[in-house]
This record gives sequence, structure tokens and C-alpha cells, in this order.
Amino acid sequence: MKRATLDQLNLAKAAKETTVLLTNLKSGAQELVYPLRPETTHPLEDLLKAAIRDDKSSVHATEDAETFIQVFNPPLRLIIVGAVHISQFLVPMAQSAGYEVILIDPRSAFGNKTRFPNCKITNEWPDEAMEDLKPDHRTAVVLLTHDPKLDDPALEASLTSDAFYIGALGSKRTHAKRLERLKHLKNLERIEGPIGLDIGAKNPAEIALSILASITKSLRHGGKT
Repeated sequence: MKRATLDQLNLAKAAKETTVLLTNLKSGAQELVYPLRPETTHPLEDLLKAAIRDDKSSVHATEDAETFIQVFNPPLRLIIVGAVHISQFLVPMAQSAGYEVILIDPRSAFGNKTRFPNCKITNEWPDEAMEDLKPDHRTAVVLLTHDPKLDDPALEASLTSDAFYIGALGSKRTHAKRLERLKHLKNLERIEGPIGLDIGAKNPAEIALSILASITKSLRHGGKT
């Protein structure tokens, strides 16, 4: 790999930008592509975006050449607002699925290392925490407090971000009231509410499972069935 290419990769990593390195397995020639930039066009564009979505590097063979498609994605992150009972199940589930989990709750009696020993916790207010965390296209955001004073500022920050998933806990009635409160904002359709896949979940563990399943669906299929 040329030094210039390595430098570009490191810059993209620091900026949490997805890149794909194409290597001609016969000639060794390499090309660094930024498939998610709006201005990017490439003959293998659809294939590259599929590889990004699947987090899977592979060899693309044609009659003339074999090209190694190497994906460099930023780490997956899950930002949870609300150190509630559901969160105690969702945190380890998400970590097992490869997510770095960040828990936000200004109520230190709830958001603390005793209750959540194995994840990053911030006791800042959600809007301040979101400003620091800067959700990107590899970040899911989940709002679980049922408290508009905490959930709404986090939602407002999330809706202006590139987060690939935004979900908020609550019944259809609660969600309708939420949308009414936030009607001055754009892109409200991005919020999944009620949160999670409809699997008939009844207890906190099952609700956490339904949330992670919905996040996974959005990650791999863009929310499409």
C-alpha cells in the first residue's frame, strides 16, 4: 500500500467516514473509494454499497480481472438515553452484537457503574451529550426514559444527525403526543415509535430483544423488509 493511500485511510478513520479499498489482484493497483459521498460515482457503486451494508469484504471477479473489495467502516455505536430496566438487558445484547454502547442519563442514581458496570456512562443532559458524541451513519439512538425533558432534546439532536436508527419507547398514543410536541422539527418520520419490531414483547428482556432486532433490520436493510 502506498503511503498516500494509508494516509487517506487514517484520515477517513479519524473522521469516521466509510471507505472501500479496491485492489487489483493481478496488477496490485489500488483505488480508495468513498461510496457514501453524494458526489461519488463508480462502476461498482451498488456492489460497494452492499459490501458496506453487510460489513463484508470480498473478491469481485470478471473475465478481465479480480478485485479485492476491502471495507473500512467506522465502529458501530448504540446511544441509549435512559438508564432504565430495559437498558440493563439491551446493553449486553448490543455489546454481543458488536456495538459500543454509550448510556446517557443525568440521573446518577440510575446511570451509574453499579447498575451498568460494563459500558460507558455519561451523566450530562442528553442534548449536551449528543453534541459531544455526534451520532454518525453507524450510530443507533434509542430513547427509553418516557420523560420528555430527557427524550425530546435527544430526539431533536438525533434528527439532525446521520444516525441510521432512531427509536423512542412509548405506546402509539404516547408517540402521537411526542410528534405533536415536536411538530416544529423536520424528519419526524425517522423516529420509530413505538420502538422495536412487533414480536409481542411483554417484559424488559423481550422489549430489548425487539429493539435490537429493529436496529439490525435498519442496519442491514435500511428498515425495509
